[in-house]
Amino acid sequence: MGQTKKNYFLPIVVMIFLFAMISFVTNLASPMGDILKNQFKIPNWQGTLGVFANFIAYAVMGIPSGALLQKLGYKKTALIAIAVGFVGVGIQTISGVAESFAVYLLGAFVAGFSMCMLNTVVNPMLNTLGGGGKKGNQLIQLGGSFNSLAGTAVIILSGIMIPSVAKAQISDVFPLMYAALGIFAFAFLVLSISRIPETTDDNKAQASDKESSKIGPMSFRHFVLGAVAIFVYVGVEVGIPNVLQKWLQNGSLNVLNVSEGAEAVAGSVAATYWFLMLIGRLVGAAVGAKVSAKAMLTTVSAIGIALVLGAILSSTETMVNMPVFKNSAEGLFGFVNVPINAMLLVLVGLCTSVMWGGIFNLAVEGLGKYTEKASGIFMALVCGGGVLPLLQNAIVDMQGGVGYQASYWVVVVGLAYLLFYALIGSKPSKQPVE
Repeated sequence: MGQTKKNYFLPIVVMIFLFAMISFVTNLASPMGDILKNQFKIPNWQGTLGVFANFIAYAVMGIPSGALLQKLGYKKTALIAIAVGFVGVGIQTISGVAESFAVYLLGAFVAGFSMCMLNTVVNPMLNTLGGGGKKGNQLIQLGGSFNSLAGTAVIILSGIMIPSVAKAQISDVFPLMYAALGIFAFAFLVLSISRIPETTDDNKAQASDKESSKIGPMSFRHFVLGAVAIFVYVGVEVGIPNVLQKWLQNGSLNVLNVSEGAEAVAGSVAATYWFLMLIGRLVGAAVGAKVSAKAMLTTVSAIGIALVLGAILSSTETMVNMPVFKNSAEGLFGFVNVPINAMLLVLVGLCTSVMWGGIFNLAVEGLGKYTEKASGIFMALVCGGGVLPLLQNAIVDMQGGVGYQASYWVVVVGLAYLLFYALIGSKPSKQPVE
C-alpha cells in the first residue's frame, strides 16, 4: 500500500497542478477582456467574448469528453487535454504578436476544449489515485483548494502587470502565458512516463449495459433541474467578479479620483472574491460530513441573494475599508477604501464556493450507473459561465456603460433559481420517466 502511494505521488502532484491550471487559464480570460476592450476599442460585451469562447467550448466538448474518457481511459485523455491546452494558450500568445482579436478568441475557444477535458479527467483521476474513499475525496478537496488559489493568483498577477488598462496590450501578460505553457509541457512529460490506474474495462461494461436501456440521466427530473442549476451557478460564479472588476475600473474608483492604479485596486478586490472561495471550500470540506447538501445549498443561496440585493440597492457613495490584496509598495495585503457594493459582492464568494458540490450531490442522487454520463452533461452546461456574464455586460452597455448595478439582477434571478432547486427541485425522482 505504501509503495502504491509512492508510485502515484508524482501523478497526484501533476493532477493538482492541472486542477490549478484549469482556474488559472479560465480566470485569465477576465482581465484579458479588459485588455481586449481597450486595445481594440470594443464595447464591454465584446470584451467578454473571450470568457464566452472559453466556456461555450464546454457545451461543444462536455459530452464528447465523457465518451473520450470512457474509451481511452484517464491517462490518454489527460495527455490529449494537456496538448490541446498547450495549443490553446499558444494561440492566445500568438494573438499578442499578431495583435489580432479574432486569433485571441480562437485561442480562448481551443483552451476551453482543454479545460473541459481536464475537468472531466482530474476529479475522477484524483479519486482513483487516492484509492477512493476518504483519501480520494481529500485529494479532490486539495485540488479544489489549489484551483481557487490559482484563480486568486492570476487576478493579482494580472493587476501587477497591468498598471493601466487604458494602455495595456496582450503582450503585457506574456509572462503568465509562458508560465502556463511551461506547466502544460511539464505535466505532459511527467504524465507520459507515469503509471496510472485505469478503469476502462469497467467503463466499457457500463457502456454496453447502457445501450440496452432507453433510460438515462435525462429521465430523472431532479437531474434535469440540477443540470440547469449548474448552468446558472457557473454563470453566477464567474459573472460576479467579472462585472465587479470592470465596475471598479470604469466607475466608482474613477469617480473617487483613484484613476492612478485603479486597475490594480479593482484586480485586488476581484482576487479577494476568489480568495474567499478558497476559504469557503476549506470550511465546506470541514463541515460537509455534518451538514447535508440541501441545507448547505439552501443557506448559501439565501445569503447570496441578500448580499447581491444589498449591493444593487446600496449607494455607491457609501464607502468601507475592505481587506484585500493591495498590490502596492506597502505590501500584498492591506485595506482599501471601496464602495460598500463591492464588499457585499466579494462576500458572495463564500456562498458560491460550496455550490458546485451541493448541486452535483443533489442532482446525481439515485442515478446509480447513469452518474458517469450525467457528469458529461454537467460539463457541457458549464458553458453558463460564458453566457450569463455576456448577458450582464450587454445590460451594462445598453445603459450607456453605467448599468453595472442593474446587471446584477441577472445574478439575483440565478440565485433565486438555485434556492428553488435546493428547496423543491432537488427532490429525487422516485423512478425515471421513459
